[in-house]
Amino acid sequence: MTTSANLTLAEPSEEVAVDARPASKPLGTRLLEAGLITEAQLDLALREQRRQGKLLGELLIELGFVSAEVITNSVASEARTDVVDVLRTVIDDDVLELVSYEAAARHKLIPISLQDGVVTAALADAFNVVAIDALEKETGYAVRVVTAPEAHILEALARHYAQGRSINDTIDLIMQDGMLPSEDDAAAESPLVRLVDQLIALGIKQGATDIHIEPEEKIVRIRLRVDGVLRQEALLPKPIQAALTARVKLMADLNITEKRTPQDGRIHFLFGQSKVDLRVSTLPTNHGESLVLRVLDGGGVTLGLTDLGYGERGCEPLQDFVDRPYGMVLVTGPTGSGKTTTLYTALQQIDADTRSIFTLEDPIEYSLQMIRQTQVKPEVGMDFATGLRALLRQDPDVILIGEIRDVETAQLAARASLTGHLVLSTLHTNDAIGVIPRLIDMGVERYLLPGALSGIVGQRLVRKICGHCKEEVADAERLISQANLTDLVTGSVQLWRGAGCANCSGDGYKGRLAIYEILKIDHRFHTPIVEAAPSSELLALARAGGMKTMLENGIAKALAGETTLEEVLRVIR
Repeated sequence: MTTSANLTLAEPSEEVAVDARPASKPLGTRLLEAGLITEAQLDLALREQRRQGKLLGELLIELGFVSAEVITNSVASEARTDVVDVLRTVIDDDVLELVSYEAAARHKLIPISLQDGVVTAALADAFNVVAIDALEKETGYAVRVVTAPEAHILEALARHYAQGRSINDTIDLIMQDGMLPSEDDAAAESPLVRLVDQLIALGIKQGATDIHIEPEEKIVRIRLRVDGVLRQEALLPKPIQAALTARVKLMADLNITEKRTPQDGRIHFLFGQSKVDLRVSTLPTNHGESLVLRVLDGGGVTLGLTDLGYGERGCEPLQDFVDRPYGMVLVTGPTGSGKTTTLYTALQQIDADTRSIFTLEDPIEYSLQMIRQTQVKPEVGMDFATGLRALLRQDPDVILIGEIRDVETAQLAARASLTGHLVLSTLHTNDAIGVIPRLIDMGVERYLLPGALSGIVGQRLVRKICGHCKEEVADAERLISQANLTDLVTGSVQLWRGAGCANCSGDGYKGRLAIYEILKIDHRFHTPIVEAAPSSELLALARAGGMKTMLENGIAKALAGETTLEEVLRVIR
């Protein structure tokens, strides 16, 4: 990394500061005065700077005291430039062609737009005059500088320049000489290696949660699960299959010669400067090994509850649950319903400075600051129950258990919540009320549940209407009537849908949000739970207390134009 590029993470050079404006305060002082770091954090970073010789901003990021965005905003303010989100900026291909990938990567910049003879480019270092001069010479235009975090720029370069070839071009290159790729090609620098990288990069770029490599009799089908729905992305020639499978297994540190039994592994993939983990599963089929790569966001969760779809009515009770000193909070729903994301987002509302927080996970999906995270490894005897017993000896205030899977874990979690610990976890049931009989079936004593449970969240994920092609539905009343929902909808009815456009690949949907129901357990539930009241009675009690069901929440979001009625019914019914 060049010195000029590193200026993004430290102070502007003295020459520029003297020539352009009066001497500014040091970066550390500015961050301290803004309340973004503490004196103790600054002192530690300065000691590390003297020891390692690195730039202060870089060390503050490495130590987890501030984000790259904070440093970028500080330097941009000093340089009097705008900060842009290059990851969400749509860049025309003609603009990208103005600058070669090599030059853009070397100078940590990406061109954004061309207007009136001026190229707007995002630089990691707004004071890098060498990069600005090189950009002016290569494009022949004047340059307007904006600022973005270096990691974001490198990721945008990986997304937009896409390794210089399309997937079809790479396939043609593999097949053009008539030599079929072998498993030996999987370990070499070959077009096959590039093809696998392109397939993974495509999945990440499209926001896929799973990449499916599916062998058939005469082809290999590539499908991506985007916003919860599988869609086909590519068809590969059958002769590529063996080498392609071997390459993925090699990356996941699996046995490439074992093709008769399922295997599980993990790939650490660098996308730009983002580290993305992929959980790999292989399964023998009659046409070869089927591969599924689950994309895990190793960068962490930065969303708020409102970003997930929780409005004010949902945020307040959830915040109340995690603010309590003890109790058990469970999020329930099927696989892929966003339970873990909701729990981790809620976990970040807890003050980690004053409370000791531990997690037990399988696998660790998100990296969280100031939280001690433990990977469950059943193969060495470290299951959820064993880990939970060990955690209780670590003086925890808050414990997050990835999933309650067995009787022992359920009993330990319930008892921990009764002895002064806040316990967060997930469970697989159809709705919030279903958690109570499920825990009883797992062996938790009835008399423990009213005191142990604080709240239960039932959740599903629905696709959001694409904001670029959103339009009103003409016959909303008829749709409500056909779905037998007239008793749940009062007043004027207005529904929306996505017509389909390039932004959403013609689907009419872009992104997902949660629809939910929140059950608050209070004194009213004690007698019904202990006396084994049926679920219908518990549901009536919950609704009397103000709980709205997932269906009602979904209908409200459809009427508000966030999703479609068809999508809500698809997920709920």
